Amino acid sequence: MVIEKATFAAGCFWSVELFFQRVTGVLGTRVGYTNGQVLNPTYRQVCSGTTGHAEAVELDYDPSQVSYTHLLDLFWSKHDPTTLNRQGNDSGTQYRSGIYYHNDQQKLEAIASKEKEQTKHKNPIVTEIAPAGVFYVAEDYHQKYLEKGGQCSSKGCNDKIRCYG
Repeated sequence: MVIEKATFAAGCFWSVELFFQRVTGVLGTRVGYTNGQVLNPTYRQVCSGTTGHAEAVELDYDPSQVSYTHLLDLFWSKHDPTTLNRQGNDSGTQYRSGIYYHNDQQKLEAIASKEKEQTKHKNPIVTEIAPAGVFYVAEDYHQKYLEKGGQCSSKGCNDKIRCYG
């Protein structure tokens, strides 16, 4: 079996992780920090807005079960890509929208999907598309946080995701 990686940022990483945990073909998820300037950042540092990192989810997926294009479609459906550094009540550069590609094919698909998504929005999409930088896995208590809090992570589950802190 071939396993590929995908990395997405779309606001608070707890809800993004649970959203992708439910997708058939996604084999594993990790929440963490990516595309910043500080080595081994902590949650507190990232929340200060001084590290340049985005809260992100790194996925392992089986492309024979789910395509990268489908993961991109799900990514766009999960958040508002027209709000700069904000999703809902969360604001700051760590909550930016981003697609961090792992190879040239992902880059091409990400750019094409952004162009397609833009046709659905009046305001410009502010999602950054950039090479996947070093991914720092967040502290253990952040991993599968909403699942540990009792929310359904089963494949295909459609229960409303409730993000809380």
